[in-house]
Amino acid sequence: MFFTWLEINILLAHPHETRRLYRQIADQLRRAIEAGEYAIGARLPAERDLSLQLGVSRPSVREALIALEVEGWVEVRMGSGVYVLPQNMRRQRSPVLDQSPFEVLQARQMIEGELAALAAQHMRPADLMGLREALELMREDMRKGLVPTRGDRLFHVRLAAGSGNQVFVRMVGELFDERENDLYQQFQQHAEEATYFVQITHEHQAVIDAIAVAAPARAREAMRRHLQVAQDRYAGEWTEAGNAWPLPGGI
Repeated sequence: MFFTWLEINILLAHPHETRRLYRQIADQLRRAIEAGEYAIGARLPAERDLSLQLGVSRPSVREALIALEVEGWVEVRMGSGVYVLPQNMRRQRSPVLDQSPFEVLQARQMIEGELAALAAQHMRPADLMGLREALELMREDMRKGLVPTRGDRLFHVRLAAGSGNQVFVRMVGELFDERENDLYQQFQQHAEEATYFVQITHEHQAVIDAIAVAAPARAREAMRRHLQVAQDRYAGEWTEAGNAWPLPGGI
């Protein structure tokens, strides 16, 4: 995810507002809907156009639109666009204030990349077996047609445990559990499918392979690439037909 110069200036001038940039965009779009600039049933401008109009990055617009979808202001229709919903569809609660999925993934990329490198230097054979067991748990759930969250989380937490530092274990677990917030869940609904989880198992295997041969740089790169792919999937291009999400082809 890359920031525009406008966003960088916002980050420098208001560091505590950085993570809420998507909320500022969502608020602006909501006010436009309330003012009648976009009628009920109307399709919003394409993501690219909104990005240029507002002077912000496309991923930031993506987060704002997803937040509005969670709140019931708009509906994302695959292959068509983003449409304004009638008032009775809107949630009677405060706006979504969840952590940005992009920020969560960026934090995980930095922290877990270094933990993977550390594991390649210090992880014991028994701990490495624990990573393989977590990966097999993912595959087992997938064979049953289940979302393999149990094994996925276990893999990342066990890798953190290889550091011998319980603070890292807690941090990694809490960051992984951000997947349960409303904003993250809505992203996943649009962007994840079975082939995605198959690819995750390959990426986890690459991390295990690097750790097994005590290759810290390779392990760091494998983990960072794994989490970068997730960011790229959420920030991927929309179709030229409008604001439709791309059909996910797995990562």
